[in-house]
Formats: sequence, C-alpha cells, structure tokens
Amino acid sequence: MRPRRTTTELLRSRVCLVVFFFSPLSLVTRTDPPALQTKKMPKTSARVFPWSSLWLASLATLVVQSVLSSSYSSSSSSTYQRPAAGGKRPGFMERTLILLDVNTRSPTRVLNDNFLSLQLDPSIIKDGWLDFLSSKRLVTLARGLAPAYLRFGGKRTDFLQFNNQKNLAKFRGPGPDYYLKNYEDDIVRSDIALDKQKGCKLANHPDIMLELQREKAATTQLVLLKEQLSNIYSNITITARSLDKLYNFADCAGLHLILGLNSLHRNPDNSWNTSSTLSLLKYSAGKKYNISWELGNEPNAYRSMVGRAVNSTQLAQDYTKLRTLLQSVRYYHRAHLYGPNAGRPRKNAVLLLDGFMKNAGSVVDAVTWQHYYMDGRVNKVEDFLKTRLLDTLTDQITKVTKVVNTHTPGKKVWLGGLGPAWAGGINNLSDTYAAGFLWANTLGMAAVQGIDVVLRHSFFDYGYTHLVDQHFNPLPDYWFSLVFKRLVGPRVLAVRVAGLQRKPQPGRVIRDKLRIYAHCTSYYNHNYVRGSITIYIINLHRSRKKIKLAGTLRNKTVHQYLLQPYGTDGLKAKHVQLNGEKLLMVDNETFPELKPKTLRAGRTIAMPPMTIGFYVIKNINAYACRR
Repeated sequence: MRPRRTTTELLRSRVCLVVFFFSPLSLVTRTDPPALQTKKMPKTSARVFPWSSLWLASLATLVVQSVLSSSYSSSSSSTYQRPAAGGKRPGFMERTLILLDVNTRSPTRVLNDNFLSLQLDPSIIKDGWLDFLSSKRLVTLARGLAPAYLRFGGKRTDFLQFNNQKNLAKFRGPGPDYYLKNYEDDIVRSDIALDKQKGCKLANHPDIMLELQREKAATTQLVLLKEQLSNIYSNITITARSLDKLYNFADCAGLHLILGLNSLHRNPDNSWNTSSTLSLLKYSAGKKYNISWELGNEPNAYRSMVGRAVNSTQLAQDYTKLRTLLQSVRYYHRAHLYGPNAGRPRKNAVLLLDGFMKNAGSVVDAVTWQHYYMDGRVNKVEDFLKTRLLDTLTDQITKVTKVVNTHTPGKKVWLGGLGPAWAGGINNLSDTYAAGFLWANTLGMAAVQGIDVVLRHSFFDYGYTHLVDQHFNPLPDYWFSLVFKRLVGPRVLAVRVAGLQRKPQPGRVIRDKLRIYAHCTSYYNHNYVRGSITIYIINLHRSRKKIKLAGTLRNKTVHQYLLQPYGTDGLKAKHVQLNGEKLLMVDNETFPELKPKTLRAGRTIAMPPMTIGFYVIKNINAYACRR
C-alpha cells in the first residue's frame, strides 16, 4: 500500500511539473502571428524577446497560485485526501484556459486610417436605387463607418458610359408601366427639391415611393441576374445627374469617392478609348469633385466576359495613359490612381499582375485585387465556419504581396473588393450573423498581413452580401463594422497566447477555431485615452472558452462588447445583440448607444460558443499606442 504524501511533498511535485510544462521552448515565440492556425509549430529559436520574462513570470505566478489554492482547500487536514467518487478537484488546471498577452512596445503594422472601407456596385444605376442615396437614414448609416473610401465599381464598371446631361426618361431603367410615369414624376420633384438645398442634400422619401422602388428593383434584379449567369452584359449610362447624386452621398457621409472607369471602351487596335473618360474628368473638375480613380474591374476575366483579352502590357499602357490624362486636367493632376483590380490570384491573374507591376507598378498609388470566399451554390451555415475556408485568404495575400514586392517593394496593397460570396451571395445566409465570422476574420487576418485597406462589397443593394438591406436596416455585418470602426485603430499589435490544459498538446495548445487579434484603440473614440488596447476574439468552437489576461494586460479593467445573434434563428439571425441588448437604430439620424460591460480587473474573459467579442483594455498606457 502506497504511503500518503504530505502537502509539502505534493506541492514540490506540482511545482516541478509546472516549471517543466512552462519552459521557454514550450511557448509560442513569434512576435507577428498571422492568426491562430492549425499548422504544426516549428521549433523555436533561442532568441529572447524583450517581454518574454514578464510573460513567463506572469504564467508562473498564475499557475503557482492555482496550485496553492487547489492544495490548501477548506479542509484543515495536513494530509492529502482523495476526492469523493464523482467529485471534481478545484482549480483551473483541469479545464482549458487560454493565457493572452500583447506586445505593447511597438506595432507590427500601421494601416490606413480608412482600413475598413466600402463599395457600391454600378448596378444601383440600373435598378434605380441611386436616386435614393440622398435618404437621410442611408447617409447616416454610411457616416457611421467614416472615415472610409467609397469605391464605385464592380463587374459592371466596364459597361459604364458617361453622358453629360441631366437625367432624361430614356436614360432610366425599366419599371412596371402602371406606375412608371408617376414614379418618374416623383423622382423629378425630389431632384428639384434637393437642388434647392445648400450643402448636403438629404431627403425623407415617402413610404409609398420606397415601396414602388423596391418593386422596380426586384424586377430589374432578375434582369441583372440573368446577365450575370449568361455572362452577357448591357451598357449602363451614368449621367451628370447620377454623378452629382453619387458624389453628394459620399461627401455628406464623409467618404472619399473612388470612381471606376470603363476599360473595355476600346479602339479597333485594342488600345483604350479615352473619349468618355475625358468628358467625365472635365465635368467632375468643373464641379470640383474630389475623386480618386481606377480603371476596369478584374481584367484577367475579360476574355470570358466579352471574348476580348487585355494582356498585362496593354493594361500597363492604359494605366499610363490614364495617369497622363489626369495630369492634363489641372484639378486632377495630383489625384490618386489605384489598380489593376485583378481577380482572385490564380494562374492567369497572377501572370497579369506580375506583368502589370513590371511595366506600370510606379503609376498606381496602391495595388488592388479582389477576393470572394465562395460561390452562390453554398446553402449551409456550416460552410461559413470552416477554418480552412477562413484561411484561404492568407495564401492569397501571400501570392499578391510576393508579386508586388518583387517589382515595387513597399508599395501599398489593397483588398479592392471583398465579400463572403460572389454572384450576389446567398439569401438568408451571406446576409446573416453566420457570415460575420468570415468578415471579422478577414479584417483581422488582412491587418496582420499588412493589407492597407479592405473594401467591403457591398454597402447597399447588391445581392445578399450588403451591409444595409433595401428597407435601410443594418444587417449583422454592418453592426460588426460599426463596432470595429468605433474601437479598432490602425496600429496592429502582436498577440501572444498559450494554453493551460490537463493533457498538454505540444504545438497545438490553441486551436485555430479561436482567433485573437489586437490593435491600439481608435483615436477617434474619445471614451478611451491614448494608450488603450482593443482585442477582438472570434470563437468558432461549440463550447465556451476562457481567456485570462496575462503579462502587461494582467489586472487591468476591461470593457466588453460581445456581439451575439438575436432571436430564435441562431446563426441565421439578421439581428444582433450587444451585451444582451438588441441593436436597432433609434431613428433615421441616431445610432443606439454601444454600451460596454465592465469586467473587473483580473477577471477571466468567458467567450460564449460561436460568438465575436471586442475587449478594450483601459488605461494600460501602451507605449505603441501613445504616439
């Protein structure tokens, strides 16, 4: 029969076990992790980080405290007592606990202030929603995401034709005959009323007018969908009046407009025809519109769209010609130019991007490309939760940045079009809470890998990947974006994590279903002083996860912003609750108050399953965030 060990002997054995488990080589030592991934960790080098001593000390303190608390229980007996059958031993060692620290000395990346930006698809001209961009509620929602860029572009960019005249009936899209005349008259009366306003031109459209527009848009969307499926597109006329309305929307909302130009307007020798663009530039300059520019959309797909290819050499010549054209118009001689808006970096797109960067890399101010996660045939929530799907973006970014840095090292790279799904998305799926995991992870992953700007397709109207629906109600991804804008700044910080488990799994102490990112808190948020840190966490597990702040974050007060689906639809919900309160607009001009829940210093963060949370560590006075 084995003799019982004394409490002192038991403590010695446990402390030895703790020291062995938390040896420096057993911890993750990368200072710039792209995300929490499933790949087996390589053997760490012997290099020492300036904050590793503090990290190890914090871990050791936490573990020793837990050992002491579990050993010295309420029993006054000096000998070890075996727990009763079915009972559980106290202490956090028998449940998974994630220890989290952040490098507060210096940022790993400094991004654009407009990191999270927006996109509008040109189809809003055809289905009539462009006439409603003056809606007070829509402008308010866009203003909530400022400062940001507003890219006006998409698949139909290369079918836009500028016509320098006010809107005439023949330039309008189709509509049911029984109300078309009255509907058009209402639009004209609305335009006349807006013209009388000074400054921002805003309108409150009658409900009946919006209902008729929704009917018209539903009819037109069928035409647009047929075009997309057949890959045969009709031209879209953007008139001077249309441009006025578009710029008014962007200007009133505090967004900087990036206007896409038609690259498929070609001469017989396949060179780019600049006649329409020159007319547009002169009109915009005359109105003193502060606009940046781009040319074309996914040029690598032109052959499949129109049966005409534009190779990298020709595309480089076209961008050089556009730069010369901008310099010839005095008001735009310093305007920014972005491109080439290549598609997902597969073989053809990578070859086109490589040739373009070789010949015209210096012409553009930032390199743009696009990424869409899945096609419209996906019909399961589970598909939005697959970690390998979330990780596809990492490989795509690596391919693009490798090409860019080969020819123009240091050139900024933008994700110029991003959505959960292409072909308009999936109804009741890509517009629900479930799609938010892709969106939140994209922002975190892109920031860590140095993508300067992410343009979300689309802010309004197009398909089912938008942020705002046709009733001008914010969808889940809008609320994620709003909280992100309010709390997350452009300075990216390195995250350091380790897991305490009863049965340690070397190299995989943290699973890739728990993703943690950290930034300096936004300087635009006056509720927090400079030096505060915002951590956002995505929990894809079907169980609750506990996170203990360690090292420099230990014993700090935390403000929690926990976003969960609202209602009985679960992950398919189209409404979101923040810390238990449903998020709804108060009125057309007022956002709900985003109230944090205060977690006392030293308290463990408990992340519910399948949720997204933002956590602001107050008054930490982080050196990386003070400057």
